[in-house]
Amino acid sequence: MVKRIIDLRSDTVTKPTEAMIAAAANADVDDDVLGYDPTASRFEAEMARISGKEAALFVPSGTMANLISVLVHCEVRGSEVILGDNCHINIYENGGISTIGNVHSRTVKNNSDGTMDIGLIEAAIRDPHDHLYYPRTRLICLENTHANVGGRCITAEYTDSVGELAKKHGVKLHIDGARIFNASTALGVAVHRLVQAADSVSICLSKGLGAPIGSVIVGSKNFIAKAKILRKTLGGGMRQVGFICGPAYVALQENVGKLEGDHRKAKIFADGLNRISGLRVDKSSVETNMVFFDILEDSHITVDQLCKILKEHGILMMPASKSSIRIVLHHQISESDVHYALTCTQQAVLQLQSERNGK
Repeated sequence: MVKRIIDLRSDTVTKPTEAMIAAAANADVDDDVLGYDPTASRFEAEMARISGKEAALFVPSGTMANLISVLVHCEVRGSEVILGDNCHINIYENGGISTIGNVHSRTVKNNSDGTMDIGLIEAAIRDPHDHLYYPRTRLICLENTHANVGGRCITAEYTDSVGELAKKHGVKLHIDGARIFNASTALGVAVHRLVQAADSVSICLSKGLGAPIGSVIVGSKNFIAKAKILRKTLGGGMRQVGFICGPAYVALQENVGKLEGDHRKAKIFADGLNRISGLRVDKSSVETNMVFFDILEDSHITVDQLCKILKEHGILMMPASKSSIRIVLHHQISESDVHYALTCTQQAVLQLQSERNGK
């Protein structure tokens, strides 16, 4: 029976700490739908301050945060949003902006660093004079960090340039900032500076920060007022939500400072994987807490085989494709865990190679 479990599937798998549990148990609460929950209000005010925006709104999930944000900006039926072809909103959010919001997506190719070419974004913006034929472009979305390219960071300067383009054409800019604190830590740039050009930002609390539940949307007071109505419409209006915001506040206070350690451990992991024959990591892509590694074709090992053997040893990883695996570091993975997982990975690869050679 496996006694040691090292869960590297995501930074969403963390367990609440004793301090978080205590914060939930002792939270001062009231009805948040009516606007009276004091713990939620304090937390939202702090998130607005950190992000440099006028107001904030707690919501149950990142998917709801992005959906609400897009729908507020694209409140006219049949509007269009420009976003990356490899971004989270486009791939992993059930097409909610179209199925629920009647918003059309126009994708632009994501580069290997998570950006989109400015020229391609501008070329994708519809001419408003052609509204008889085309949907009206009302929004551009960015993602920071960009998960599908390995947790790469989007710089403030790049975001500024997209923001300037948006203003030039009279459209809005939303940032899916699920791991914006990771980007801030890696770049050494404050969160408010990274999102300065954005009209709205969604920030996940249950990823890098390690809170049990929730996300926050930040923006202008007018934007958040509209977002609150949509939150209720979508079933996201909760009552004594301070029980959830309390642990999130603890995560904000205790875990932001741990992100640098997560990034360091990710680099250690990447270095170790590159020393294993048959595996390869592009080290330049490891900027934050995520590592994607390839299984080389001549190793004759499959992703499913490797993940299966590692699971038997208590090492949980997530397949990213038919030839690659994703691991994500978080504050509950120690450096000892990293070295143990590397040892198990080395042994699993050798076992699979030995079994193949023995056939």
